Amino acid sequence: MKIFLLYFIAFCFVFPIYSQEKASSIKSSTEKYTVSGYVKEGQTGEFLLGANVYIKELMKGTMSNQYGFFSITLEKGNYTLIASYLGYENFSANLELKKDLKQNISLFPNAILTKEVEIIGERDDKNTQDAKMGTVEMNIEKIKSIPAFMGEVDILKTIQLLPGVQSAGDGNSGFYVRGGGPDQNLILLDEAVVYNAAHLFGFFSIFNGDAVKNIELIKGGMPANYGGRLASVLDVTMNDGNSKQFKADGGIGLISSRLTVQGPIIKDTCSFMVSARRTYIDVLMKPFIPHIKNAKPFEGSGYYFYDINTKINYILSDKDRLFLSGYFGRDVFSYNNKKNGFNVSIPWGNATSSLRWNHLFSNKLFLNSTLVFSDYKFRFNAGQGDFVFSLFSGIRDYNAKIDFNFFPSILY
Repeated sequence: MKIFLLYFIAFCFVFPIYSQEKASSIKSSTEKYTVSGYVKEGQTGEFLLGANVYIKELMKGTMSNQYGFFSITLEKGNYTLIASYLGYENFSANLELKKDLKQNISLFPNAILTKEVEIIGERDDKNTQDAKMGTVEMNIEKIKSIPAFMGEVDILKTIQLLPGVQSAGDGNSGFYVRGGGPDQNLILLDEAVVYNAAHLFGFFSIFNGDAVKNIELIKGGMPANYGGRLASVLDVTMNDGNSKQFKADGGIGLISSRLTVQGPIIKDTCSFMVSARRTYIDVLMKPFIPHIKNAKPFEGSGYYFYDINTKINYILSDKDRLFLSGYFGRDVFSYNNKKNGFNVSIPWGNATSSLRWNHLFSNKLFLNSTLVFSDYKFRFNAGQGDFVFSLFSGIRDYNAKIDFNFFPSILY
């Protein structure tokens, strides 16, 4: 009886110790850590959205968000992290994941010279199985390679070539998406609403190709944060500016000329981008109108448009970034008859600005807070002698919003 009692007491003491050690070993085997960071363009410092970041051993991963941020949560161990983006060299790094890691990635362009053409098709159910159904992303470099009317790269005319999108008319930048009207499309420029996205009475869009980085068209299944339209969402993102070196681009066309200047204010920390465009058809045609047969009714008339895109990108710290962007554009039609003193002026156009703050609360929680100002004005002024007539119409919006992106430990 005494021996049995001793065995019982020993079992009571040993079993809790064994259970505790077993639970501890299970816990340690399932420890998880997070690797996160930003994906940038190595030569300019631009954030790359939609870059593929995955684990080679698992062949699973994620994509960088609109601001280049990614986050992956894995169990403790050794892994190979690979980042890829179309037209760039792959990035590879060996990770020993025993704590949370910060891994910023820089990708550099890769020139591929080949005589063969490889055509790769997408699986039939991609559009229905993907988490972003009905979404088409277009790179501005691809758009620039498409032949343009009078040398002017036009984003709105390019998306009219996509399935489910139809032109509102010949020479018109308006578009119908799956039966919806042109006014049922939500058009955003750096998260600011654009109410009239056309110049020259619809022949050209207001988007200057030199100032645009990425275009995303959502034709169906719009996320809840894009409220207010029925047909589609066209989200246009402007360039952040080259944070490595100063650069200037420009072009002279038949209708207009453009100039874009970008560079670092503080190298690798703060950059700017300014892009301007103006038509000069009024200047070119004015001397010839009096000498053109049957052009007398047009004498004294003029038309021109211009627009300016600006953006400043400032990296406050590893966890904080500021973006300040703006757009201002105008179309001006005028008519002045000196004989009878009759004159007309019709200016209209958009002005937008957005201030965004990105903050990382943790390696899984990403915050984007935005202040947006959007203004559209249309004015009609006419006068003859002492009689003056003026008509004004416009829309002005102030908007503030906060978006949270949470990256769980699920890999796709």
